[in-house]
Amino acid sequence: MNYNFISIEGNIGAGKTSLSKMIAKDYNAKLILEQFEDNAFLPKFYKEPDKYAFPLEMSFLASRFQQLKDQLGDRDLFKTFTISDYYIIKSLIFAGKTLASDELKLYNRFFQIIHSQLPKPDLFVFLYVDTPRLQQNIKKRGRPYEQDIQNEYLEKIQSGYFDFMKHQQQEMRILILDTNHLDFVHNPNHYKLITDTINNEYDVGIHRVMF
Repeated sequence: MNYNFISIEGNIGAGKTSLSKMIAKDYNAKLILEQFEDNAFLPKFYKEPDKYAFPLEMSFLASRFQQLKDQLGDRDLFKTFTISDYYIIKSLIFAGKTLASDELKLYNRFFQIIHSQLPKPDLFVFLYVDTPRLQQNIKKRGRPYEQDIQNEYLEKIQSGYFDFMKHQQQEMRILILDTNHLDFVHNPNHYKLITDTINNEYDVGIHRVMF
């Protein structure tokens, strides 16, 4: 790969973890996976979002920062590059859609301190999947606490990512991949399309690819 640090991002159910694992295995990359299943607030949040949004987002922010700081600071000489299935900005995007305005102001103060201490990815890859297919993927993987996620929530998260990318297009290399018609997990040709696309060299800005 042409980059030292690649972040694979996307909405809930977009396939970012699956793709990150596949690329890490095939390209001898150091893999960083979000450790979200240990978060005790997540099932509670999906049942009572107003009550548990702030502790959920703060706990995610703390764990993501610690993991990225540790993993990115500890270079593996036997790996060719690093790939993660999230970027720290995910915390601010989700918080912006779940927190009340006063909570978000406080949260943002913590986030700005943390964000400045982490490197940006050399390439930010966003897997775009429309809401109906996201829901299919969510149902298919069967996590109990995700089964009641509403379309409106997924659309809010999607719009949050696009707002972020719009504001960062002068600062980052951003690659948006429309994967609605691909099954890269089970179809090797689809997977190769994605890896070949990621492996191109990109200038700073937003680059969109539809398959």
